[in-house]
Amino acid sequence: MTSTMHIASARHEASAKHETLSGDKPTWLTFDCYGTLIQWDEGLHAAVEQILAKQNSTDVDAETLIKTYDKYEHELEQTPPHRRFRDVAGTGLEMAMKELGLAYAPDDIEILTSNISKMPPFPEVIDTLGQLKAMGFKLCVISNTDDDIIAGNVAQLGGHIDRVISAEQAQAYKPSRKTFEFAHDAIGAGIDDIVHICASPHLDLAAARDVGFRCVWIDRGTGRKPLPDYTPHSVLPTLDRVPDQFREIGWG
Repeated sequence: MTSTMHIASARHEASAKHETLSGDKPTWLTFDCYGTLIQWDEGLHAAVEQILAKQNSTDVDAETLIKTYDKYEHELEQTPPHRRFRDVAGTGLEMAMKELGLAYAPDDIEILTSNISKMPPFPEVIDTLGQLKAMGFKLCVISNTDDDIIAGNVAQLGGHIDRVISAEQAQAYKPSRKTFEFAHDAIGAGIDDIVHICASPHLDLAAARDVGFRCVWIDRGTGRKPLPDYTPHSVLPTLDRVPDQFREIGWG
């Protein structure tokens, strides 16, 4: 193990020991999907590489296209009126490719969205979700996507998910509080009866700050940082640490 890995491991251990998650056991656990349960970064990189492979020649690498696409996608998600993710992603991808001097084709968005649906879970996810179900929790996914896209991902989660709330249903994208208020109404639970588990700081942690629900941040070492004005109730390196922490605070 490198010294950097030792430092990261120590940081995660310290975060786990100094967690502030407490209170009554929630009925519901809600999850961000992509990056938390599903391998988003890896799958997105593979999809973008496939799109770039269609270009005759280009000096643009996958990381540059992803960064540019992310910029447009997030801007479009927060720009009224609400549009389905497929439309947002297609427009964002076209704008990013044009900015970078790439030739956009209509089937590029199909490559992207079909690859999203096929993205697999992280290795520890299915077993962990099973443990949480056995501990008595109900499980819900809240995601910035369309129902037909996320269906392929949920089908890979071992049948453990009780409810899926998409941006298509809520007619809003995270971090809008409308997304979470819709989800809480749909599952019939108040914010005190929910703990949200996520890897996304600028979408989910922002919503936790603004709405006030308890939140566990899964810091997978991607370099994404929490907001400077918000501290998650708990920080863990991988999802499989969640059941043990819940048992330690009496939620087993």
